[in-house]
Amino acid sequence: MSTAQQTTTELSSQELRNEEIALTSANLTLYVSPWGASIRGLVADKVTHLVTRYQGAGKTGGEGDVLIPFPGRVSGGKYNFEGVDYQMNRNDSDGPNAIHGFVRMKPWKTIDHTESSATFAIDLSATEAPGYPFPLHIEVSYEVNAFGFDTRYKITNVGETNAPVAAGFHPYFSLGFSSIDDTMLTVPFDSFLVFDDGLLPTGAVERVSRSIYNFKEERIIADTKFNTCFLDPIRDDAGYVAINLRSADAGRSLQVILGPEINYVVLYSGDPLPETHRRKALAIEPMSCGSDAFNHPEWGLVALKSGETLTGHWGVRYKSTL
Repeated sequence: MSTAQQTTTELSSQELRNEEIALTSANLTLYVSPWGASIRGLVADKVTHLVTRYQGAGKTGGEGDVLIPFPGRVSGGKYNFEGVDYQMNRNDSDGPNAIHGFVRMKPWKTIDHTESSATFAIDLSATEAPGYPFPLHIEVSYEVNAFGFDTRYKITNVGETNAPVAAGFHPYFSLGFSSIDDTMLTVPFDSFLVFDDGLLPTGAVERVSRSIYNFKEERIIADTKFNTCFLDPIRDDAGYVAINLRSADAGRSLQVILGPEINYVVLYSGDPLPETHRRKALAIEPMSCGSDAFNHPEWGLVALKSGETLTGHWGVRYKSTL
C-alpha cells in the first residue's frame, strides 16, 4: 500500500469513528454511531448526561460498546465447542484473554434511520475473527422516547453448523453528578460469579446475601467497588427486571430494564480508570450470558442452529423532578 493510499485509509477510518447520529424525543437526545453500533451518550435537557458522552476516538473503558458474540472475558482465548478446540486472539489489556467479542470496533451499516430511531447491521464472516469460524448477521436497533430508550438485537446464524452466540452491551450511567458514591442503587439479583485476581470467574457462584454486593434492597453505593457479574434475576410478573439508580434527594431516578432474554448483568464502578472517569458513572452491562460462558456454557451460552436468530431487548427509563 502506498503512503497516499494508507493516508486515505486512515482518514476514512477516522471519519467513520467520528460519525454519529442524534436521536431525539421530547427532552432526551440519544447519540449512537455506526462505528461499532455504539451508544455515545444519553442527554436530558441538553445538559444532564445520563449515559456518558464521548465522541470519535475518545472512548474510555469500553463506553457504549456492543459485545457480540460474547461479552466479558474468555479465559486464555480458548474454548471447546461441540468437541472442537478453538483459540481466539488474546486482546484483553488486563490479561492473556479474549474480551468483548469482535464487532465493537468495526463499521456497521445504517439500514434504517428516523428522527427517533436507528438500526445498524453487520456481517461477521467465518474468516475475519481467528478462532471463531461462525458467520453471523447481526442487527442492533435503538429507539428513544420521552421517557428513555429501548435497545433490541438480532443475531442470525448464516453458517451451516451450530454457532456459540451471546450478546452484551457496555453503557455507563450517571444521574448528572460528579461521583456515583452518593447514588442510591437497587440490584434485584440473587447471586454473583466469584472472580479471581485476573477478573475471570472461578466457577463458583455465591448468594449476594451477606456479601458487599447485596443491593436487593435500595442502599447507597458509598465506596463499594464493582466489577461483578450478577445472575439469578428477581423478575416481575411480566418477566422483566429493573436495576435502579436514584439520587439521594430523590430528584432524579433511572431504571435499566432487562428483558426476559437478559439473565446476567455486570456492574463496573470504573475504579481502575483514569481520574477523569474513575467512579464518575456506573457501568450497567446487560448480558445474555455470564462472563467466560464459552467455557461455562451453562451460564447462558446459546448453540445457535443454522438459520436461527437470537433476539433480545433492554431499555432505560428516566424521571426527574428537578
